Amino acid sequence: MYRTPKDFMEYVKANNPGQPEFHQAVDEVITSVWPVIENNPKYQSANILERIVEPERSIIFKVTWANDKGEVNVNRGYRIQMNSAIGPYKGGLRFHPSVNLGVLKFLAFEQVFKNSLTTLPLGGAKGGSDFDPKGKSEGEIMRFCHNFMLELSRHIGPNTDVPAGDIGVGAREVGYMFGIYKKLQNQFTGVLTGKGLNWGGSLIRPEATGYGVTYFAQEMLKTRNEDFNGKTVTISGSGNVAQYAVQKVTELGGKVVTLSDSDGTIYDSEGIDCAKLTYVMDLKNKRRGRIKEYTNEYKNAEYLEGKRPWGIECQVALPCATQNELSGEDAKTLISNGCYCVSEGANMPTEPEGVQVFLKNEVLYGQGKAANAGGVATSGLEMTQNSMRLSWTRQEVDTRLHEIMRSIHQTCVRYGKEGQYVNYVKGANIGGFVKVADAMIEQGVV
Repeated sequence: MYRTPKDFMEYVKANNPGQPEFHQAVDEVITSVWPVIENNPKYQSANILERIVEPERSIIFKVTWANDKGEVNVNRGYRIQMNSAIGPYKGGLRFHPSVNLGVLKFLAFEQVFKNSLTTLPLGGAKGGSDFDPKGKSEGEIMRFCHNFMLELSRHIGPNTDVPAGDIGVGAREVGYMFGIYKKLQNQFTGVLTGKGLNWGGSLIRPEATGYGVTYFAQEMLKTRNEDFNGKTVTISGSGNVAQYAVQKVTELGGKVVTLSDSDGTIYDSEGIDCAKLTYVMDLKNKRRGRIKEYTNEYKNAEYLEGKRPWGIECQVALPCATQNELSGEDAKTLISNGCYCVSEGANMPTEPEGVQVFLKNEVLYGQGKAANAGGVATSGLEMTQNSMRLSWTRQEVDTRLHEIMRSIHQTCVRYGKEGQYVNYVKGANIGGFVKVADAMIEQGVV
């Protein structure tokens, strides 16, 4: 048994050099669960700590593909199969230049506990490539996806590992990968989620993460006898998660005033209503434009170049862009501007200093592994529909998603209650950990 979390983190850093995102993710979980480890000798004797931070399998492979000029390109592909104690591996594929082993290990580690919280029997994994779909033709993207799946297909299956989309991997990419997998295996199986509705996809899947992060915020607000009605909300990002968070917040009576991308933030004090959201969806999903173009269409809006939304006054903030986008200073600014509810739509978007600021000031802070679990939860529902060879209605899926997010909130309250305040970080980490650790012990040393 390591004497302190710091001692254990020294071991993790020595074994995983040059992987700061992974170190950050492990440190957060270990800090929360340390008292549970100390008070339960069974976790110590089974050496759960060392076992749970080590991937069951790390797959790295070469992906070669030809561009439209016939030039051969080489990218690196990955699949980190982190933990399968409670079910087949489940987690997204990310195509982005920032993808590397450390980033994917962080995402896979987070996915283990996120999937545990959903109540569904799903293990945790993550994968992807440093391939960048931006600026590529349809043919180039298809050829890359086909060659990526030529190798990945050896390691996945409906009862082994079921990938989904993530940054850079949407319905188009999932379609290309599913098509070649089906041809290679000569089977039509639910090996990928996020599929098209005509061939095994689920209603609400594109909306799920954005809806889920909003439902989780709604549950947190209820603990103070409040709701979204009349609230001003800032959202970062402008992709799938952010778009559907805007839609659900608006439906629940809130007013979203910001969206962003890597270049800057738009601020619309009148609110981003349904018509404006339709414009954003066309801009980002079809034309692949930059969020700055919003101000060309809506002259009242401001564009804050190079800035994130956290300086805008609000009561609720939903970080939906990427990891480490909200610093300690940003957290202080949000609080001074009236924010008291933060629900994370991205994976680990708040830096450790920001997390501490939120907890110290007793902000309703729903961290990503709990708050943004709606996406993987609905992927699990898609797997269920595939297994049963049926399709649920939009209302059925949305109702099940809402219930899962309520259940996750209840788990966080159960394990994170500290007097009148709920520490959602502690609640999510302990709630997710205990289920996985117990399953590992029950299955022996394997």
